[in-house]
Amino acid sequence: MTKLQIEIGEETDYPGSKIFAALADSIGLSVDLTNFLIIQTSALLLASLFRSYLHTSKVSVSVRHAFGLLVGLFFGYFCFGPQAIHIAGLPAICYVVIRTQNPEFVQRIVMVVALTYLSCIHLHRQYNSNGAYTLDITGPLMIITQKVTSLAFSIHDGFVATENKKELSKNQQYHMIDKVPSPLEYFSYVLNFQSLMAGPLVFYRDYNDFIEGCNIKSHTNSKLDGANKKIVTEPSPVKTVLKKVLASVICAYIFIKLINVYPIKNVKEEAFINDTTIIYKFWYLMMMTMAVRFKYYFAWMFADAIVNNAGMGFNGFESDGTAKWDGLTNIYVIPFELGTNIRDCINCWNIGTNSWLRMVVYERAPKKYGTVLTFSLSALWHGFYPGYYLTFATGALTVTAARTARRFFRHHFQQTEFSRTLYDVITCLVTRLFMGYITFPFVILELGVNFRLYLRLFMCLHLIALSTIFLLPKLMRGASHARKQSVSPSTKTNVSSMTEEKNEKNDDMENKDNGITVVTRKSNSNHESEESSSSCSSFNNSMNDISDKIHVRKTESNYLLKDLINKEVNKIKDETDNLSNLLKEKIEAANIEGFIDKTVNGIVELKDDLMRMNEPEVYGPTTESLRKRNISNNDLESISTKGSTSDGNASGAFLKKEIGAIKKESTVIPAVLSNGHAK
Repeated sequence: MTKLQIEIGEETDYPGSKIFAALADSIGLSVDLTNFLIIQTSALLLASLFRSYLHTSKVSVSVRHAFGLLVGLFFGYFCFGPQAIHIAGLPAICYVVIRTQNPEFVQRIVMVVALTYLSCIHLHRQYNSNGAYTLDITGPLMIITQKVTSLAFSIHDGFVATENKKELSKNQQYHMIDKVPSPLEYFSYVLNFQSLMAGPLVFYRDYNDFIEGCNIKSHTNSKLDGANKKIVTEPSPVKTVLKKVLASVICAYIFIKLINVYPIKNVKEEAFINDTTIIYKFWYLMMMTMAVRFKYYFAWMFADAIVNNAGMGFNGFESDGTAKWDGLTNIYVIPFELGTNIRDCINCWNIGTNSWLRMVVYERAPKKYGTVLTFSLSALWHGFYPGYYLTFATGALTVTAARTARRFFRHHFQQTEFSRTLYDVITCLVTRLFMGYITFPFVILELGVNFRLYLRLFMCLHLIALSTIFLLPKLMRGASHARKQSVSPSTKTNVSSMTEEKNEKNDDMENKDNGITVVTRKSNSNHESEESSSSCSSFNNSMNDISDKIHVRKTESNYLLKDLINKEVNKIKDETDNLSNLLKEKIEAANIEGFIDKTVNGIVELKDDLMRMNEPEVYGPTTESLRKRNISNNDLESISTKGSTSDGNASGAFLKKEIGAIKKESTVIPAVLSNGHAK
């Protein structure tokens, strides 16, 4: 057995398939890990076939559901043998609860049922495997628990909170569903081969959009290429998949090299606990935990490549048209390893689990208890090893302390580029130190060894975190209160009197008259002379005078600064008042111009109406009406000529009168336009 096998562990009663046992021996890996690598590689290849030959344009949605489900069941049985019954039993029980219980509280029942089932499997593993790093059924069950509980919360939000959508966060509104999935849709979502073994977590809405082809169409069909109206084709994930596969292989290589240099078993030995320095302990724990992280990097990045190769995880386009495939990314390696605080590192680690915890706990719990409840659920979800709870308890404490320290210190380092860079470098190194201190119990798991190591490290970072939370705010508030009280009314009186008297010769006498006395300590020795005491008192007086003058100058500078600020504020207020008055005048001018336009248009319309007044159809009887009265044509002509002459005379006089009135009003219009209220 090689070193790597010893570090990772190997169970003799492994229930999965042992077809590749000879291959496992030849490459120096355990059978369970060999099966895991074979299954994930097969999933990567099948994902490409799924995207190409089972595309939504070629097969129905039911075929895509059925294929993903059947392949997932086969992979589960190949890796876990009879234990695969659990990956079907847990979601089956939860589906019965979803179909039979009230949506108002179904999410709570599903959470209790899923966590209880998962906890029983965790206890079974803890009792039998004794902490060995082996592939067991708890890994897929943890992912299934995330899926069924998030689905239950989405159903609750869709059925109950539909009328009060404002109470939901944007994330909850996006994931809520108003239809219970069918058995085929449900089990395909829970047991699909793309994310069964190592994730990442896919929420039900995203998976359903992927099966129906909506995840690509929503980003492509609406995008047209300028005036050519060329439809953007469906993007290919091949380049992204190759990059992630290559990165995962590099992470696996780094893990193999580091774990041989910093093996986990050395931490449990008495020589390491008792005979090494505290600096070496910190260094070893940092490197050991980093080596273990690269194992997770390998598994998660390879799993990301699988879902991307199937067509999941598409997240739109970059500004240059490059397709983004980071919608389901589970880890950001470089931001995590170079993070400047614990919170940023947590946000880059196991992103799917963070999204699940945020959806089911953090966004729904009171803000005061959100962090504690989130870490508690995360610890329960991982299992019952004491190391998990030590890690998450220390993590919650450290996150709270880091938030407090950041609030008090960060703004002092934001003045220049150099200070900001210095702050980032220091916080990055401190974060690396805390990260190893926090996470080594997660790797060791055993309570006794973890406590002995913490005691050998003098619980130093625990004490620093507690001091930051409880003592630092009091010290900072006390310092700021002292600065505010340094300029009290009595101090201001003394300062003003001292500024008036600073040009006088007898400073000491004037200070005594103003109540400023110097207190000196009397020596208990009988051999101290009066001359030495007088010289000491004069020295103290001179030093106090210097400090008083410095304080006076500081106070005067503060007053001058306040006066300058008040003047600038008043100037800004005056300018804003002038701007507001100018805006009012502009608004009034705009209204007057509109009134003038309406008046001129009315006058023009009146003139047009008056010009049409001499038309006989308007002011005289029509020819048709006269014919109805049996009037002859000759009479009609005479009537029309008379009517036209009489009406023409009358309308001409009327027009002259109206035109005169228009001329008078036209003289008024330029006066109005020339007024200062109009342009």
